Amino acid sequence: MEGTVVVFAILVLVVVTIGLGVRLVPQGSKQVVQRLGKFHKTLPPGLNIIIPYVDSVAYKVTTKDIVLDIPSQEVITLDNVVIIANAVAYINIVSPEKAVYGVEDYELAIRTLVQTALRSIVGEMKLDDALSSRDQIKAKLKTAISDDIADWGITLKTVEIQDINPSGTMQSAMEEQAAAERGRRATVTRADGEKTAAILEADGRLEASRRDAEAKVVLATATQEAIEKVTAGIQDKELPAMYLLGERYVEAIR
Repeated sequence: MEGTVVVFAILVLVVVTIGLGVRLVPQGSKQVVQRLGKFHKTLPPGLNIIIPYVDSVAYKVTTKDIVLDIPSQEVITLDNVVIIANAVAYINIVSPEKAVYGVEDYELAIRTLVQTALRSIVGEMKLDDALSSRDQIKAKLKTAISDDIADWGITLKTVEIQDINPSGTMQSAMEEQAAAERGRRATVTRADGEKTAAILEADGRLEASRRDAEAKVVLATATQEAIEKVTAGIQDKELPAMYLLGERYVEAIR
C-alpha cells in the first residue's frame, strides 16, 4: 500500500515537473526566462522547453504594437502663451529583455520623454506656428525620442498630436479680441458708407449748382442776343428795354 502511494506521488511529481518545463507561448508575445534569478533567454511564440525549478518565466511581453496615450499638459510657447497639448505614441517592443531590464517602467518612461520633448519643441515656436504645424512637431518629436527608446529595445512607429489648443483663459481672450475686431470692421464699414453717401450728396449738389449756373449763362446769352437783334432791327432805344421787361414779366406770371 505504501509502495503504491510512493509511486503515485512520483508520477504526480513527474507530471508537475513536465508541466513546469513545457511553455506554450501565444502568437504576438514573448516570455523572458530567468535562470536562478538571472536573465537566461527569451522564448519565442510556440512550444518551448525550460528546466523546471531552475528556469522560470519572469516577464511576459507583447510584441504587438502598443498605443500609449500621452496625458494633456500645459505648454508655454515662444511668445509666452499657454496652450494645452497631448499626443499618442505607437511603439513596438523588439527586444523584450532590454525593455524589462533597461528601464523600470518603459511605458511611464516613454510618456515622460514625449511630454518633455513636446514642451521643448513647442517652447521654441510662436502660438500661430504651433497651432498650424502639427506635422512639423510630430517629426521633431519622433526624432527626439527614437534614439532614447531604442536603447530599451523599443521602436517608435509613430507619434501623433491629438490636440493642441490655447488654454481656456487664452481662448476667452482670443474670442474677445475677435469680437472687438469684428466690431471695429463694422464701424469702419459703416463710416465708409456714410462717407461715400456724403460725397455723393455733395457731388450731386455741386453738379446741380453747375448746371444751374450754366442755365443762367445760357439764358443771359440768349437774352443778350435777343436784345441785340431787336436793337439792330429797331432804332428806337426804348424798345429793347421794354422787350426785356416784358420777357421778365411773362416769366414772373408763369
